Amino acid sequence: MRKLLLLGGILLSAALSWFAVGNYQSAGPIAKENLFGLAHSIHAAIENIVLQDPSLRSLSTFNTHDIAYFALIDKKGVYRFHSNPDLIGTSFQDKTTLQRLFSEDMADERVKLGTGEEAYELITHIHIPNEMLGLQIVLHSHRTDAVIRRAELNMVVLFSLLVAGWVLALTLYRYNRRDEQYKLAMAKRESLAQLGEMGAMLAHEIRNPLAGIKGYAQIIEKKPKDERNGSFAQRIVSEILRMETLVSDLLSYARSDQDAMTEVDVCEVIAHTAALLNHEAEQLHIAISTDSHEGVLIYGNRDRLGQVLLNLGKNAIQSLPDGGTIQIKAKGSDKRVIISVCDDGSGITQDALARIFEPFFTTKARGTGLGLALCKKIVEEHGGEISVQSVVGEGTTVLMEFPVQQKNRNRS
Repeated sequence: MRKLLLLGGILLSAALSWFAVGNYQSAGPIAKENLFGLAHSIHAAIENIVLQDPSLRSLSTFNTHDIAYFALIDKKGVYRFHSNPDLIGTSFQDKTTLQRLFSEDMADERVKLGTGEEAYELITHIHIPNEMLGLQIVLHSHRTDAVIRRAELNMVVLFSLLVAGWVLALTLYRYNRRDEQYKLAMAKRESLAQLGEMGAMLAHEIRNPLAGIKGYAQIIEKKPKDERNGSFAQRIVSEILRMETLVSDLLSYARSDQDAMTEVDVCEVIAHTAALLNHEAEQLHIAISTDSHEGVLIYGNRDRLGQVLLNLGKNAIQSLPDGGTIQIKAKGSDKRVIISVCDDGSGITQDALARIFEPFFTTKARGTGLGLALCKKIVEEHGGEISVQSVVGEGTTVLMEFPVQQKNRNRS
C-alpha cells in the first residue's frame, strides 16, 4: 500500500511539474504572437491613415496605451513623422536599422528603452503614392508579458507546494514509522510480559500436581507394602490426569491452524453435548434441557464447536454443587445464530466477570484457567462473539452469536 501511494505521489508530482514547465515554456511564444498581432494591427491602422492623409498630420491623433512610440522614416533617413514631434525632420542615425526598414521582410525584436523598460519593436514599411516609408513601431510589452509572469508565478507556486507537500509527507511518514516502531516495541514488551506471566502461572499449575505425585511416590517407595498405597496410586493418577488436561487445554489454546470448515447442524451438536454431560449431571441431581430449532446451521468445525459447548456445560455443572438446571438453547434468524448456555447456579462476581476470558484466570481451586479463554478463541475463529451475563446467587448465561450460514438462510 505504501509503495502504491509513493508511486502515485511520484507520478502526480511528475505530471504537475510537466504541466507547469510546459505552460511556462509556451507562455513566451504566446506573448510574442500577441505582440506581433497587436503590432500588425497598428501597422494596418497607420497605413490606412496615411493613405487617407498623405500629409501625415492625422497621425498625431493616433495613439493607444500599448504604443511606446512609432515613426515614419524616408529613404534618406529623415523622420517624416514621430510620436515625439520634436524629432520630426531630424535624421535617423541607426544605418543598420534603416536598411532593415526598407527590406522586403518584417523584422521584430525585443529592445530596451532609455527608461530601462523592455519593449517590443516591429520594423516594416508602408506604401504611399509615389513613395515608400519605413515604419518603426515600439510597443509596451508589460501587458502581454503578464502571461509569462503568470506562468512563471504558477510554476514557482506549484513547485513550492510540491516541495512542501513532499516535506510534509516525509515528515508524516517518519512520525508514522516512529509510531509503528514504538507500538511494535510496546507490543513486544507486553507480549514478553504476558509470556512471563503465563510461564509463571503454567509453572505453578504444573508444580502443584508434580509435588503431589512426588510425595505419594516417595511414600510408596519407602513403604511398598503399605495398605494405603492403592489410594496413593489413585491420587497419582488423578494428578497426572490433571496435568494431562492442562497440557491438552494449553495445546488447544495455542493452536493457530484452522481445521476444515463444513456445514454444522447446531441441533445435533447440542444433543451430542447434552448426552456427554447427562451422566455427571444426574449424579449431582442436575437437569439438562435443550431447545434448538431444526435446520439451524453454522459454517465451522464440529469438533471445535462441540468443545466449546462441552466446556461451558462442565462449568455450569461445577456451579451447581447442590443440584439445579442447565438449559442449552439455539435459535436462528436471517442474519445470525444465537446459542445460549444458562444455569441457575452460584453465579460470578463482577470482579471475576471482567477477567473470565483471560488465560489462566480461574476462581476454582483446581482449574486450569484456560477453558473460557479457549471458548472465546474458538468462537472468534468462527467469526462469532461470546459474552457472559451473571448475577451472584441467581445464575449465569453465556451467549454466543455466529453469522448465519447461507444455506440456513435459504431454508428459513
